[in-house]
Amino acid sequence: MAAEITTNRKALRDYHILERFEAGVELKGTEVKSIRAGLVSLQGAFARVHEGNLCLYEASIQPYERASHEQHEAKRVRRLLLHRAEIDKLVGEIERAGRTVVALAMYWKQGRVKVELGLGKGKDAGDKRSDLKKRVVDREIDRVVADFQRRK
Repeated sequence: MAAEITTNRKALRDYHILERFEAGVELKGTEVKSIRAGLVSLQGAFARVHEGNLCLYEASIQPYERASHEQHEAKRVRRLLLHRAEIDKLVGEIERAGRTVVALAMYWKQGRVKVELGLGKGKDAGDKRSDLKKRVVDREIDRVVADFQRRK
């Protein structure tokens, strides 16, 4: 069972997620300790190809206060661990217009930190409004159904 560390809630609001991938993250020891302490944020985090590898940008892992001599940068570029075929597929999709790879969630899986990546296409303002309207209608329908079930 995977234990969730953090999610990027704005990513689902700002992008249509077309496909999801799971990737490992290359971390330093102090970063792992900071993640265990909950000092991590994926706000604005995205992945990009750098020198043939997929790297995670703008993911903030705050420095671990009780570290001895070696400390890490909060927003350093971190290499993502994927199979070559998956990287090649993502490179092909990124080159298409309007596609990007965003970090959706970070979680523990068998003692290792994993990142869920989403291949996304940006939403425009109209899409965001229609999603909001749909959510309001669904919530209202759920209320009516729950009220009907209670009266039964």
